Order: sequence, then C-alpha cells, then structure tokens
Amino acid sequence: MKALLTVAVIGLSLVAAGALAKDKDKDKGKDKSLPPGLEKKLDNGGDLPPGWQKKLRKGDILDRDIYRRGKVIKSRDRDGLISIQVDDTVVRLVEDTREIISILSR
Repeated sequence: MKALLTVAVIGLSLVAAGALAKDKDKDKGKDKSLPPGLEKKLDNGGDLPPGWQKKLRKGDILDRDIYRRGKVIKSRDRDGLISIQVDDTVVRLVEDTREIISILSR
C-alpha cells in the first residue's frame, strides 16, 4: 500500500512540474519584435494598423521597431522623458527604457 501511495505522489509531482514548465514557455514570447509582415510594411513606408496602435498602453515598453519608426516631437527633458509621434499617435515615454508614460493623442 505504501509503495502504491509513493508512486502516486511521485507521479502527481512530475505532472505538476510539467505544467509549470509549460507556463514558463508562454512568457518567453511576450517580448517579441513586430511580426515579419508588419515589419516589412513599415520598412516600405506603410503605417501601423489600427489594431496594433491600440496595443500601446501606459506602463508598457514600446517596441524598438516602433520607437525607431517614431519622429521625436519633444527632445529629452531633465526627467529623461521624450515625446515621439508614431503615425497619428503622440507617445510620451522614458527615453532610456522606452516605458510609456502617457499616450497624448490617437
């Protein structure tokens, strides 16, 4: 009886460990750059689609590709904040970390 209980406990712990490992893999892909098709469109002078613009939220880190695409409206102030325009949206962010402080217009 003890042996059966021990095997059951070990089996359950292995299953739980596998489930936790899968959750870690989900978080790895969150810091991706733009999708290849969208990146190609931007390189050819196109605009960001409206659905992508809606993904910009206060507190998020602005993607490098979008940051490079933006036009600096107001240069760095003493707090390290800049304002850039990406298509029709003006975004105020921390220059060093690209953390979005506010979205001034859409």
